[in-house]
Amino acid sequence: METIKRHHISLKNALSGLKYAFTSQPNFKIHFTLSALAILAGFYLQVSQSGMAILVLTIVFGLGCEMINTSLESMTDLITKEWRQNAKIAKDVSAGMMLLSAIGAILVAILIFGPKIGERL
Repeated sequence: METIKRHHISLKNALSGLKYAFTSQPNFKIHFTLSALAILAGFYLQVSQSGMAILVLTIVFGLGCEMINTSLESMTDLITKEWRQNAKIAKDVSAGMMLLSAIGAILVAILIFGPKIGERL
């Protein structure tokens, strides 16, 4: 029973983290909206099951990166409010991770949607 209680608390905390990201981070909202549009486009363009799986994994990876970026920025601010080179590096690398995942997502979208759109033109 104790295990179930710990898992329940962990799930509650995880959902709280998702809610925080969605309600407080404008970039998360943008990525989530674009992700929903990509899923709808996948259905509309009749993307294969494997293509949809790749699309979903790419979306989860990107949203996860955005949450890691938010976490690292919050932790850095908790540690110091002063300008420090190491804090700047942590924030810049975290933002770079997010940018890299966004570029990857765009490339995945081109590879998945490009041929489908080309067929319709």
